[in-house]
Amino acid sequence: MSAGKGFPEGFFWGGATAANQFEGGWDADGKGPSVIDQLTCSRDFAERFAGVGDYYPSHTGIDFYHCYKEDIALFAEMGFRMFRMSIAWTRIFPNGDELEPNEAGLAFYDDIFDELAKYGIEPLVTISHFEMPQYLVDHYGGWKNRKLIGFFERYATTLFERYQGKVNYWLTFNEINMATFLPQISIGSKAEAGESQEKIMYQALHHQFVASALATKAARAIDPENRIGCMIAYAPVYPLSAKPEDVWSAQRKEEEKLFFSDVHARGYYPPSKLAYFATKGINVTFEQGDEEILAAHTVDFISFSYYASSAASFAQSGVPGEGNALMGEKNPYLAESEWGWQVDPLGLRVALNTFHSRYQLPLMVVENGLGAIDEIVDGKIHDDYRISYLRDHVKAMRDAIVLDGVDLVAYTSWGCIDLVSAGTGEMAKRYGYIYVDRNNDGSGSLDRMKKDSFYWYQKAIASNGEDLD
Repeated sequence: MSAGKGFPEGFFWGGATAANQFEGGWDADGKGPSVIDQLTCSRDFAERFAGVGDYYPSHTGIDFYHCYKEDIALFAEMGFRMFRMSIAWTRIFPNGDELEPNEAGLAFYDDIFDELAKYGIEPLVTISHFEMPQYLVDHYGGWKNRKLIGFFERYATTLFERYQGKVNYWLTFNEINMATFLPQISIGSKAEAGESQEKIMYQALHHQFVASALATKAARAIDPENRIGCMIAYAPVYPLSAKPEDVWSAQRKEEEKLFFSDVHARGYYPPSKLAYFATKGINVTFEQGDEEILAAHTVDFISFSYYASSAASFAQSGVPGEGNALMGEKNPYLAESEWGWQVDPLGLRVALNTFHSRYQLPLMVVENGLGAIDEIVDGKIHDDYRISYLRDHVKAMRDAIVLDGVDLVAYTSWGCIDLVSAGTGEMAKRYGYIYVDRNNDGSGSLDRMKKDSFYWYQKAIASNGEDLD
């Protein structure tokens, strides 16, 4: 795509969600329990993963399972051209290792896709978004067990066959690099006595890479119209100072993140990662044919989440960043949100240029937004702070397209409707254009309400990103 005046014609504007954070119906119609269904609501990660408390927010979410027609109608009213969603693995294969899928689960997503088609909204479907079956953790040890490759391939193939003609854009694993921060929900694997957790993590990730490549192969074989991408959690890393050591430290951290997209897009492990394995004594087992599978079935596009940038110093002399697990040290030049996430619109342009120059593939920004506390005043929600955040990030994307020639094809902002926070299980941390009456303790009517940002985004979409006032 050559540089032009603004967002290209046919640009995919929309929003993003995840099944485990908004669907609810956690045990409805034969669905099995997932790893996320075991988590309670707490800002303390240790407590959340230990199940401290008696409220499990994913069990009801915002009840999209029963409210999807109402919610999709609101997305259509905003003008969405794309809706990023995930399929709950345990709704299709409750345990994960069955030979036959759960028909009720398949039928539910048929209804979703038919409803989206009614409004001309293109689905972008994540196959696995932090909701692997708990059974696969308990009985197989999670992704460190190579058997999960076959289970995932069967699951993905089932989706491609069932939804042929209804879905053409797919992502295999959500934020696959989050295994380095949240292995409990990403790979479901932990080291046994005497084992290295880092070695277990990289072995599990290798199995996910192979599974992703095999899913890509199956998608193309079933329907040549399918387009399949990877999804990376990304925050550019700036050196905390101009000291060469800080620049080097930032560069190394960047390489750690880009390792994941390298394997998906280039089809091989970069030399820097192989050198790291050798230095650390990490031996990742490749079975015969793995290298060929990775090389032959690379992705069609790169997608990523972007909320904030990070900083790094060789001596780790800065103040640790709060909020997102990807954050390093605080950047003294940036403001931050109520949850400690530093706001950096230019960082999104940096990210787009990094991916564009490295891979020359179409790009999608599939998560971006501001988590904030919203207050209802006189029956309305005036979220100017969210509008300001989004406006500045949309301008950064436009600059990347117009001034830098970046091939950006989609923007699906995160949490287009309020949903449960993945990290804390809270509802108070809201991202949506649509308010949902739900509180951290599970109380609330679940009624929907349009925020001021709803009308702002509606106008931005209608003008293809030109009218941002």
